Formats: sequence, C-alpha cells, structure tokens
Amino acid sequence: MELAGKKVLLGVTAGIAAYKSLAFLRLLTAAGAEVKVILTPSAKAFIGPASFAALSGGPVLSDLYDAHTGAWHEHVALGLWADALVVAPCTANTLSAFAQGRCENLLQAVFLSARCPVWVAPAMDHDMHRHPSVQYNLELLKQRGTHIIPSEHGPLASGLVGEGRLPEPEALFAVLAAALRTEGSLRGKRVLITAGPTHEYLDPVRYLGNASSGRMGYALAEAFAREGAEVWLVSGPVDLPAPGHGVHLLSVVSAVQMHEAVMPLAQNAHLIVCAAAVADYRPEVQQPEKIKKTEGGSSDLRLVPNPDILAWCGAHKQPGQVVVGFALETDAARAQAHAEAKLARKHCDAVVLNRQGEPGAGIGTLTNRVSVVWKHNNWRHFPLLSKAQVAQHLLEFLHAELPF
Repeated sequence: MELAGKKVLLGVTAGIAAYKSLAFLRLLTAAGAEVKVILTPSAKAFIGPASFAALSGGPVLSDLYDAHTGAWHEHVALGLWADALVVAPCTANTLSAFAQGRCENLLQAVFLSARCPVWVAPAMDHDMHRHPSVQYNLELLKQRGTHIIPSEHGPLASGLVGEGRLPEPEALFAVLAAALRTEGSLRGKRVLITAGPTHEYLDPVRYLGNASSGRMGYALAEAFAREGAEVWLVSGPVDLPAPGHGVHLLSVVSAVQMHEAVMPLAQNAHLIVCAAAVADYRPEVQQPEKIKKTEGGSSDLRLVPNPDILAWCGAHKQPGQVVVGFALETDAARAQAHAEAKLARKHCDAVVLNRQGEPGAGIGTLTNRVSVVWKHNNWRHFPLLSKAQVAQHLLEFLHAELPF
C-alpha cells in the first residue's frame, strides 16, 4: 500500500463540501495511511463524527478538552505525531484564523503546533473565494510555507458556477500521495512548462484567441513542484490562482512574448512540456486605435505565422533533454495519426493527445482524457480523470518511460 505507515491529520471545517472528506478519508485508509480526524465544532452540523470514526477506525477529535472527563486533547502531541496535516474543506473563516494565528478551537491549535507539511483546500462560494481578503490570506499562508490545493471551477452549492469548488477526493488524494510517497524524487531537476492561450491583439481592445483555461499546464506545474523539481511556468492570460510553492510564474500575452520567455529557459531545462494553446497566426499589423465598424462593408484581416515554440524546442534540444508536446484534435478517426506525425515533425520525445468534443475532455474542461505517444509510436491511454490526476499520471509516465 502506497501510504503504509504514513500518519495523516485530516481537518474538516464547516462547509457543504465536507461530504467529500469522507471519500478522501476512505482513499487514505485504503492506501495504508493512519488517519486521525479533527472536526471543527461547526463542522459537526454538516456530517456527524460517527461517520468519520467508522472510516478512520478511531475517535474523532473536535474540542480542546473532553467536556465529560475534563482531559485536554494534546494539540502539541498531535502536531508532532503527523507526517501531514490536510484541511479539506477549508472555509474562509478557518483560512482567516490560520493567517492571523488565532487559536479558538482544536484544529487551529494543531495548525499552530504542527511541524509537518500542511495542505489546505479552500472551498466556498465564488464571490467569497475571489474576495481580496480571502486572496490575501491565501497568499500569506503560501508565503509562510502552507501548501494550497487550488479550488476548482464548477457548480457550487449556491446554484452559481465559478471558482471555489473543493477538488474531488481522488484529486486531493493524488496531491497528498505524491508528496508523501516520493519524497522529492525530482529534486535537482529543472522543468519548463507552457500553459494557457495566447492573445494576438488586432487593436487595443480586440484579439484573436482560444478557450484554453490553462488548468492542464498549471496542474502539471504543481505536480512537478510537489516532486521537488524547480519549475518554470510560462503562462498566457488565464483566470487561475498563482501556482504554489516551487513554481516560478512568468506571465505573457502573445505567442511572440511566450517564445521570447521560453528560449533562454529552455537551454537549462531537463524537461520541457509545451501544454499552451499557442495561436498559430497573429495580425500582420496591430492597429494603434480601435478599429471602427464600416457600415454595410467588410473588413480584410491579414495574418502572419507565429513562432512555433514546440518545434523550436525540438530543433534546439540539448543532450539528455526531454521535450513533450500537446496535440488537440477534432478528427477522431485521424487523431492518433496526427499526433504521431507531430511527434516526428517537431522532434519531440512524447506527444500528449486529447480530443476536443469528447465528453469531459479537451479545451476549457475540468477533466481530461489523454493518450501519450512516444518513441517508435508506442501508445499509452488514460481514462477520464480530473486534470490534477491527469498531471500526476503524466508525471509518473514521463519519469518512468523518458528518464530525465
């Protein structure tokens, strides 16, 4: 069992997403981890302690002391016992308490006492999540070394759709398992990743672009950083939280800017993953003023090719360097043939194929179904997974099949 002998404290706060913590707990115990559960007093209004006790095989802690016996629950001992503290879900109130160093319940006391790595998975409504005070607390905790498991975009309990959704239990498990299982197997390696779309401006307000969210590239950056790699993420315009500890973020807008950022970084990278959806063309001329509509007329737009960043990386590949590209295809019948051709034409070591239009996969989704082709047109196919899980599977595949 991959987490056999690992000691995990699972903190659960008062959010509707607490139901996912039960499935997360089951995954941890099935993997061999010893788990102790701490509920905040308010969390018990969502899911009772009995459910967590049944799955963890031990008593559930909540209060600083036992009201019946008067015995103190040793928060310092709990903090020293654990290999990891994971708070999922973590409400805005608990985030604030952690950031301010408040000590009003057992979970907050354990957080202040813990010497182990700490992960928090924020979960709340979209507007709460985007509020400057919440973002400030997240950034403050990140700077202090707390690992943030980013919230996902999707349906929320309020009926709205937006950022703030707790990742699925499998994604939470992938984050923790990778950190506890491998203990930095890629330490000393430098990884360069591109992510998101590029925007090619016609004038100051209009641009050519695509619907790429950047989630796949950001998930890959987080996965490699968890393994101890030094990660450089060159990102086009996205609406995503900044990546966590260990990821150096360079934000760009256009394909030309992305190419200029990639070239010097590529020289010293052990692995290059081109996951960005780079525009193939840009306007030949960017107008300095907004283009006015001509009533009853048409407008001609002349385009010129953008730099092919993946092809450049393949052509300038250093000895021992691994270059991985992504291929988004819409023609299911010829998708694999197109990926194999891209592998050869751009001198890649592997190409990750995903298909637009397949349910749950492609550009702008929360999940993905990918296949990987590498040397001699060997193929590996993965099932539909969250993008965090896809990233972890790709990392393990690349590390095993294409050592770098």
